Amino acid sequence: MTAPVLVVGEALVDIVSGGPGNGSNGSNGRNGKNGSKATPGGSPANVAVGLARLGLPTELVTRFGTDKYGDQLGAHLFGNGVQLAPGSVDPSFRTSTATAKLDAAGVASYEFDITWDPPALSLSRGCPAVHTGSIATVLEPGAAEIRRFLASLESEPVTVTLDPNARPTITPDPVSTWAAVRALAATADLVKLSDEDCEFLQPGLSPDEIAGELLSVDRTKCVVITRGGEGAIGVSRTARVEVAAPAIDVVDTVGAGDSFMSALIAGLQSRGLLGEVRLKGLTEQSLHDVVDYAVKAAAITCTRHGADPPTAAEHQATWG
Repeated sequence: MTAPVLVVGEALVDIVSGGPGNGSNGSNGRNGKNGSKATPGGSPANVAVGLARLGLPTELVTRFGTDKYGDQLGAHLFGNGVQLAPGSVDPSFRTSTATAKLDAAGVASYEFDITWDPPALSLSRGCPAVHTGSIATVLEPGAAEIRRFLASLESEPVTVTLDPNARPTITPDPVSTWAAVRALAATADLVKLSDEDCEFLQPGLSPDEIAGELLSVDRTKCVVITRGGEGAIGVSRTARVEVAAPAIDVVDTVGAGDSFMSALIAGLQSRGLLGEVRLKGLTEQSLHDVVDYAVKAAAITCTRHGADPPTAAEHQATWG
């Protein structure tokens, strides 16, 4: 594979405070007052870094400024081998931030100061996959651009993956948010949700019921739902798998879902399931294997501070 995976969405700086150890000992951030720490983040940006660390050429379409946070983001993305699409760095733009507060178990809650207005979206020849999700898919004016772009890919030989990553502080109405997720999911081959997403978007429904609803459209072939410390389930048209999470000492959960998503895409690519095949040939065994790979990538991220996804070598050394 020579053409990069295309990731579309926000890049921002997480200002993390609280939690075990107060989030002050990570390797890729800057300490602030009251033990807070500024680290590069944003779900799509985290996925892009995760993909690059796992060895996939990756291009990110985003937008951030040249202020101190923007400089930090740029250094982080470039340092990890992520290509930035033209227009992603804009001197007139103020870099967005997310304040992440950790509880005693290391679980994060977020408040956002974000603007989302991406540069032009286009598909490169040979691109195997397009990934998007999180705030970028719901915050205007950029969300409308993403909807149009994904709709234009219907006849293109590319696999589309989506992680809505619901943010109640951005979209507090679950009914309208679910409608938007359903519409966007209908343009994706694979949809990934967390159990928290499910509880917010469709309270009272089981993960399997939600997966069944998403799989009722022609395009969507697979739904994966993460369950925190319990692992994840994967559901396709022909199979259902459950994968348990390994026992670890959790430092915090920041970026764990994004590490999972990048490893899921990387696992599918390694099995030749991206591009024009659009998951055709996804068997029960291959579904189990890629979900297991993703669960273990997320577990590594949970053992260290902030959104710090593993490299392919780290994954191999930890889990074999």
